Amino acid sequence: MGNIEYNEEPAYVGLDIGGTKLLVASADANGRILSRVQEPTPPGVDAGLDTLNRMITTVLGDHSVKAIGAAAGGPLDWRHGTVSPLHQPEWKNVPLKSLMEERWQCPFSVDVDTNVAALGEYHFGGERSPRFLYLTLSTGMGGGLLFDGRIYRGMGDGHPEVGHHGISYRCSNPERLACECGAPDCLEALISGNGIRRIYGKPAQELDEQEWQEVGYNLGQGLRNLAAIYLPDVIVLGGGVAVGGGESLIAQSVKVMKDNLRLVQAPEVRLSRLGYDTALMGTIAVAIHGLY
Repeated sequence: MGNIEYNEEPAYVGLDIGGTKLLVASADANGRILSRVQEPTPPGVDAGLDTLNRMITTVLGDHSVKAIGAAAGGPLDWRHGTVSPLHQPEWKNVPLKSLMEERWQCPFSVDVDTNVAALGEYHFGGERSPRFLYLTLSTGMGGGLLFDGRIYRGMGDGHPEVGHHGISYRCSNPERLACECGAPDCLEALISGNGIRRIYGKPAQELDEQEWQEVGYNLGQGLRNLAAIYLPDVIVLGGGVAVGGGESLIAQSVKVMKDNLRLVQAPEVRLSRLGYDTALMGTIAVAIHGLY
C-alpha cells in the first residue's frame, strides 16, 4: 500500500454516539467544521466500532488526526474511557478509549453526552456564565453542570442524575407514570420523550395544548428544584422535546419556576443556541481542550 500524503494541518474529530444514530465530524483548531457524516447506530459492538472508524476516515479526508472527543450515554467511566450506554444494550464495558487510541494513535476522551453538550454550549454557544447548567430533554433527560467551564463531578466522580428527583406534578394519566430507573415521581418520567410516549400514547410533536401545559408545569417544577439546589446563573435546555416545545414551553416553565421559587434568585432560562448540534460541538470542544 502506498504512503498517504496528509494535509499539513491536522484535524480534530468528534463522535456523538447515540442509541439510534452516530454523528461524526472533523474540525480545525478553532472548531470550524470541515466535514460531517451521520449513520444509523448498529446494535452490535463490532459493527458499531467498524462504522465509527469508517466514518472517521471519511471526515478526515487528507488530514491527519490530532485528537478525538466523544459523547455517549451513561453509565461510563470517563477516566478510563469505558462505556456501557443504556440505550445500546449490546455495548457493555467497552474499552473505547484504549481501542480508539490504538487504532488512531492520538489522544481520545469520552464523557456522558450531557456533560459534553454543556462544554459545547460553553465553547461554541456563547455561554460563559460561571455557574451554568445544561439540560437535555430528548429520549431521556439529563444534565451537565459547569463551574467556570469545568465539569462538576459528584462523589466517586459520579455524574449527577438531574432527571431523577421527585417533583409535585400534574398528569392526566398518572397510572401510566413510570420511570425507567424504577423510582417513583421522577422528573424524567414526566417530560422526556419516552415518558411523554408512555403517558400520552404519542410523541411530543403530537401533543395538544393542554398536554403541553402539563409538560411545561412539570418542567417548571423541576427547574425550581434545580435552581434552588444548584443556584446556577443560566439554565440552557436542548434536545428534541425542548426544541419541539420551543419558546412557549420555556415561557410556561419559567413562570412556574418563578412562582414557586422563594429564597434564591431565579436564573436565566433559554433554549440552546446550537440546536441539535450541541453534543456534536461538545465532542469537538473535548477533542481540542480535553476533559477536566
